[in-house]
Amino acid sequence: MVLHSRLLWKIYASYSALILALAVVVGLLISKSAINDTLDEIRQSLEYQAIFLRDLSIPTLQGEPDALFQERVRNLGADIDTRLTVIDASGVVLADSDGNPARMDNHGSRPEVLASQREGFGMATRYSNSVGMRMMYYALTVSTSQRPIGYVRTALPLSIIDQRLGHLRRAIIIGLVMAMIIALLLGFVLARHFVQPLAAMTMAAHSMSQGDYDKRIHLMRTDEIGTLATALNHLAASCKDRTETILSDRNRLSTILSGMTEGVIAVNADERVTHMNRAAAKILAVSAEESLGRPIWEISRMRQVSELLTEAMCPESNEPSHEQLVASGEDQFIEMRAAPLNNGQGERVGAVIVLRDVSNLRRLEMIREEFVANASHELKTPITAIRGLVETMIDDKELPPAQRERFLERIWHQSMRLSSLSMDLLTLSRLDANHVEGEESLVDLRELVLDAVESLISMSETKGVPIHAEGPADAMEVVGNEEALCQVVNNLLDNALKYTPAGGKVDVRLTPQGDEIVLEVQDTGIGIARKDLPRIFERFYRVDKARSREVGGTGLGLSIVKHIVKTHGGRLSVDSVPGKGSTFRVILPGARETDTTDDCLDPS
Repeated sequence: MVLHSRLLWKIYASYSALILALAVVVGLLISKSAINDTLDEIRQSLEYQAIFLRDLSIPTLQGEPDALFQERVRNLGADIDTRLTVIDASGVVLADSDGNPARMDNHGSRPEVLASQREGFGMATRYSNSVGMRMMYYALTVSTSQRPIGYVRTALPLSIIDQRLGHLRRAIIIGLVMAMIIALLLGFVLARHFVQPLAAMTMAAHSMSQGDYDKRIHLMRTDEIGTLATALNHLAASCKDRTETILSDRNRLSTILSGMTEGVIAVNADERVTHMNRAAAKILAVSAEESLGRPIWEISRMRQVSELLTEAMCPESNEPSHEQLVASGEDQFIEMRAAPLNNGQGERVGAVIVLRDVSNLRRLEMIREEFVANASHELKTPITAIRGLVETMIDDKELPPAQRERFLERIWHQSMRLSSLSMDLLTLSRLDANHVEGEESLVDLRELVLDAVESLISMSETKGVPIHAEGPADAMEVVGNEEALCQVVNNLLDNALKYTPAGGKVDVRLTPQGDEIVLEVQDTGIGIARKDLPRIFERFYRVDKARSREVGGTGLGLSIVKHIVKTHGGRLSVDSVPGKGSTFRVILPGARETDTTDDCLDPS
C-alpha cells in the first residue's frame, strides 16, 4: 500500500532531485579542486625536479667538460619518468633525456625559457616538435653571482597528466555514485518512514468516511505524526459513539414512527417527501417507498395536505403548528397538524405533517349522539304513555271500569317495556365494563338450545312459525357464563320469531367445526337490506322502526348478543336477503371434541 503512495514518490523524487543536484555541484567542485590540486602537485613536482637538475647542471653550465653528462641526464629522466633538458644562456641545448642535443633547435625562444628569463621560472603547455606530442614544461633559470648561466627544464607529456586526471575523475565519479546510491536508499527509507503512518492514517480516515470506526492506528511515536494518529484514534472512537447514538436514536425514532397510529410525513424545502411512515401511506393510499423523493402534491389525493405543508413552510408564518379537519370520502375524517422544520441556523428547511384518522372517533361520536337520542326517545315513549294514561285516570273520576281496565293494562305493558329497556341498558353497561354476572363453567349449548326452543313453543304455535333444531346427540360444551349464553340463544330465537310472518319457519343448528362450535339461527322472515347489515348490531338501531315497536323490541338485543359473544372469545356474523330471511351465525371455542353424529334436538 505504501509503495503505491503518490506522496511517497513525490517526496522521494524531490529528495532524489536534491541529492542529484547536490552530487553534481559537489562533484564539479571536488573535481575542479582535485584537478587544480593535481596540476599544482605536478607543477611542484616539475619544480622540485628542475631544482634537482639545476644543482646537477651547474658545473656543466659553467664550462666544465663532462662527457657523461648527457648520459646521466638521460638515465635520470628515465628513472623519474620525466623529460629533462639543460640549456645554456644562449639557448643551445646541452643535454636532453629524450633527444639528441646536437639535432635540437635553439630553445632560447621557447615560451617557458622566455618566461624564466623574466621571472626566474616559467611554465608552458604546448606541442613539442622534438618529441611530437603536447607537453607541460617548467623552466628554471640557473644563475651564479647574479648572472644567468643557463636554464634547466623539466617536462611531462600531457597524456600522462590526462591519465592521472582521468583516474582522479573516475574515482570522484565512483565515490559520488556510491554516495548517491546510499543517500537514495536512506532517503527512500526515511520517506517511507514518514509516509507509512500517513498512509495508515489515510486508510483509517477512508474507513471512517465509509462508516467503519473500528479502524485504529498503532504508532509508537511522540512527534507530531504520533500526536495526529492519537487524535485520529480519539476522533474514530468519538465518531463511533456518536454514530451509535445517532443510529440508536434513529432506530428508536423509526420504530416509534412505524408503530404510531398517526401518519407522519416530512418534506424538504422543495416539498419532496423525505420520510413517510406506514400509517401515513395507509391514510393516503400510497406506497411509502415509492413516495420518497417525490413532491407531496404529486402523491397525495388530498389537496389540503399540500396546502397545509406550504403554509407551514411559509417564512412569514410564525405559527408553530396548524390544525385542520378534512373529510375524505363519505366515512373518512382526517385531522392534520403541520409544523415547520428549521436547521441549526434557524433557516426553514422543510415541514412535517401529522395525519390522524379520526373516522372511528367521529363514528363513535355519531353513534353516541344517536344512542343518546334513541335512548331518550325510547325512554320518553313509555314514560309519556304512562303519564298520559295516569293523568287521564286521575282527571276523569267517572272513567268506566272497562276503559280503566284497558288503561291499566296499557300502563302495565308500557311499564314492562320500560323495565325491559332498563334491564337491557344495564346489561349493556355491564358488558361494556367487561363484567358478566355469574362464574364461568362448562355450559352445554345443546341443553340451552333445547330449553330456549321449549320456552318459545307456545309463541311459535301462536304465530304459526315452527321451530326446528338439529345437531349432535352428545353434549356441545363451551366454557362461559350460562345465563349470558342463554340470553344469546333466546335473543336470536326471539328475533327470528318476531320478524318471521305466519307460514314461515325457524331452524336452529349446532355443528362442531374443528375446535369450535357453530350455532346458526335461520329464519324465512322479512330479511335485512344490505345497507343495514353493518349497523344492525348498533344500539337502538332498527331496520323497521314501526314493526320493531309493534313486536315490542327495544333495539338492544343484537347489541347485547354481539357483546356476549365477543366476551366469550367468539365471532358473530349474519347473512340476509330481503324478503327471504336471515341467518345469524355464532362461532364459539369449544371446551372439548364433540361427537359429530347428527340427531334431532326437537323436544317434540
